[in-house]
Amino acid sequence: MAILKILQYPAEQLHTIAETVPEVTGLTRTLIRDMAETMYNAPGIGLAATQVDVHQRIIVIDVSKTNDNLLVLINPEIIASSGESDYEEGCLSVPGIYGKVGRAESITVKALDANGKPFALDASGVLAVCVQHEMDHLVGKVFVEYWSPLKQSRVQAKLKKRQRSAM
Repeated sequence: MAILKILQYPAEQLHTIAETVPEVTGLTRTLIRDMAETMYNAPGIGLAATQVDVHQRIIVIDVSKTNDNLLVLINPEIIASSGESDYEEGCLSVPGIYGKVGRAESITVKALDANGKPFALDASGVLAVCVQHEMDHLVGKVFVEYWSPLKQSRVQAKLKKRQRSAM
């Protein structure tokens, strides 16, 4: 297993649309293990392959307090949604930045698991938010891009300042 490099916003690769995984292979499962290790190490509760510069429709999520309930979604598709929520979100690609985004409160998502077996999942609350957040990455969208242009420019300025300080 390996810790992968997480792309930082506004990296252009974060806006790449991920491709459908045609077949779940040993390489796919290795990527999933590496993504899970990277997510837990960060630490975070979700990671899309796009964030590690692999443009395939793969997501790993674990919203448990004990980091022992890994959810793998390959080629996820939301097939139903209801309600509204606006949870405070953060992102491993936008470290230290948090804010609210309007999302569905409950969703049903269908996907393949790590073995390529199809399944459907009903999710609500933080899990539903996390699935939607990570699925945004697969279509090249970062959560801060839901905000006003002014707020986005403030985020970019803050991140640039942080990068200069780190040098």
